[in-house]
Amino acid sequence: MKPDNTQERIDLERRKLLAAAGVGAMAITLGNSIMAENTKTLRWGIVGTGGIANSMAPRIQQADHAELVAVSSRKLATAQEFADSFAIGNAFDSWADMLAFDGVDAIYVATPTSVREEICVAAANAGKHVLGEKPFANLPSLQRITAACRSNGVGFMDGTHFPHHPRTAYIKAMMSEMVGSQWSVASAFQFSLTAPDNIRLNPKLEPYGAIGDTGWYNMRAAVEYLPDDLEPVSVETFMRRNRDNGAAISGSGVIVFDNGATTTWNCGFGSGAGIMDLRISGPAGVIKLYDFLSQRPSDQTGVFDHLTGWGNSELVEVPSQKPGSALMFEDFAAMVGNPTLFEASVRASERTQALLDAAWNSGLQNESKGA
Repeated sequence: MKPDNTQERIDLERRKLLAAAGVGAMAITLGNSIMAENTKTLRWGIVGTGGIANSMAPRIQQADHAELVAVSSRKLATAQEFADSFAIGNAFDSWADMLAFDGVDAIYVATPTSVREEICVAAANAGKHVLGEKPFANLPSLQRITAACRSNGVGFMDGTHFPHHPRTAYIKAMMSEMVGSQWSVASAFQFSLTAPDNIRLNPKLEPYGAIGDTGWYNMRAAVEYLPDDLEPVSVETFMRRNRDNGAAISGSGVIVFDNGATTTWNCGFGSGAGIMDLRISGPAGVIKLYDFLSQRPSDQTGVFDHLTGWGNSELVEVPSQKPGSALMFEDFAAMVGNPTLFEASVRASERTQALLDAAWNSGLQNESKGA
């Protein structure tokens, strides 16, 4: 079924969540067609030309209040090839030169984690708004980025897509009715990654390996779907490393919070199938998602199962005009100049990174050698 009454209803729920910003995080989003009338169109530059940059360039171009105008890479030929592919007018062989370009308002930093802080801080100091891919090197590194953004009066957001889809806002709006007091969030994000030259298997470029690349989403699920004021009191992680280069290739764990709620999680690069499961449990029912990071590609609709009793299941459909990745750039434009939304964005990122750091540090005490 569709939530009673279509797109207008979903937009209304997202507007209500926006009004509550500061209590929750950036699932408190504006969404499809309810942008503020004075929202400024941002001219975007991308740092990096890898896989994620190629995926996000079309999403910037799809978003309202966003214009993709520049790209930088270490080699001008690579930047120009990327620019030609997406009809971008400006190509640079230096991200510093792109930051000095007056024709760019905001920077999307789609680089390996190891160099992300330097570029994000430099962008903020140059007066550019910052959207940084995730994860970050650690919480202190992220806090230096967010402090630079705050002191320079520019926006900040991390590159997590699913909080911006209307499904996330709808679930949070209906949590009390459908789930009640959440006592458990269980998630899994796994897929196969074996190419030895992939940067995610290079500990120098991606120090947290799979724990950072996939485990970030497990931690963000807890941040989005558990109460905002919880603090972890116990963290237990089991981690496997690649035998050859020491890269973290999978992790499993449990985090217990101060109200007794838990999040259990599995992540990794060694799965024979792509898995994006999420389950939110409470006394009123269970919400089950089989694709919590994405939605149906054909029409952008997000779906989930609402389970009650023994065997009662209702399929809920949450329509969207655009994928969450495009809405992320729209929500970014709405966040710029809004201190409440800025702080909500920072809080979501920093809470996610804090949980990730805690999981990683526990995993260092419980390591095993994998494939």
